[in-house]
Amino acid sequence: MPINIPDGLPAKQILHEERIFALEEEVAIHQHIRPLRIAILNLMPTKIETETQILRLISKSPLQVSCDFMRVSSHESKNVSSDHLVKFYETFDSYRDKNYDGLIITGAPVEHLPFTSVDYWDELCEIMDWAREHVFSTMFLCWGALAGLYHYYGIPKKTLGAKLFGVFPQRLCDEYSFLTNGFDEVHNMPHSRHAAIDTIALSEHPELQTLSEGFMTGPALIATRDFHEIYVTGHFEYGRDTLAAEYWRDFHKGLPIRLPENYFPDDDPERQPIFTWRSHANLLYRNWLNWVYQMTTYELELIPQAIKEMHEQVIEKF
Repeated sequence: MPINIPDGLPAKQILHEERIFALEEEVAIHQHIRPLRIAILNLMPTKIETETQILRLISKSPLQVSCDFMRVSSHESKNVSSDHLVKFYETFDSYRDKNYDGLIITGAPVEHLPFTSVDYWDELCEIMDWAREHVFSTMFLCWGALAGLYHYYGIPKKTLGAKLFGVFPQRLCDEYSFLTNGFDEVHNMPHSRHAAIDTIALSEHPELQTLSEGFMTGPALIATRDFHEIYVTGHFEYGRDTLAAEYWRDFHKGLPIRLPENYFPDDDPERQPIFTWRSHANLLYRNWLNWVYQMTTYELELIPQAIKEMHEQVIEKF
C-alpha cells in the first residue's frame, strides 16, 4: 500500500524516483480504507531531508499510512523556508484534540545542552504528555529518545568525551520481541551524538526493555512492554550518505571531526559508503506499523480508552 502525503510535498518526487508509491491526499481520500494515522514531530533543522528519510521507511509497509507533520512554535527554523513550514506543517495547537495511531519524534542537534536549556523544552514536554493519552504508540529517535526517557522516567543523559559517530553493531537482546521480529542476531545502526543514556538509571525501570545494544553505543532499541513507547538511540532513518554529509560539512568548516567509524570502505572518505543497515531499518518500521495496525482501535476517538486498556493488561501480566 502507498503512503498518503500532503499535496505538493517535495519528498514525493524523490520517492517516485525510487519507485516508492506515494498518494497525495486528493487521490487517497477516494479509497475506502482506514489508513493508519501517523504524526511526525520533525525537530531536525534539515526538515525536507528528514521528511524523506522517514517517509521512505514508512512506505515499505504493506499498510496504507497517512502522515501529518508537526512542528514546535517556540523555535524558529533557519534551514527551511517559512513557506514550506506554513504549507506542510501545523503547530501543536492543531493536534491537541486529535488522536493518532502513531507518532514519531525525531532527534535534534541539541544533545550538548541540558534538556531544560532547549528553547522548546516546555512545549516538547507538553507534546509528550499529550502523546501518552492520545497516541497509541510513539517512536522517539536519537535525542528525542534521550528526551523522552528523561521526561517520562527521569533517566538522565551523560555527555560523551567524544562524539559517537559511525555505524556500530548492535546485538539482539530478545529474539522473540514483535518489534525486532526477523532481525539478525547482530544488526548495524548509524549513530551521531554527543550524549548517551545513563544505563544504571535505565536498569531501575523494569517497565522498559532493551531490545538491542552495542558495546560502543549502549542500548540501541528500548521499548515499554506494551510498545506504547519505543526509543531508538541511533539513526536507522539515515540514508547511505547522511553521515558522509555530516563529516564533510564539519571538515569544510574546519571543525574537529573524526572519520565516522565502520562507514567508509578502508576509512577512505572519497569512497562510497556501504549501506549496511537498510534492511533492519525497514524491518523495524514495518514491524512497528504492523503491530500498531493489529492492536489499535478502528475508531480514532477510542484510542485513549484503548491505551488505558493496554496498560492495564501489561500491569496484570508483569
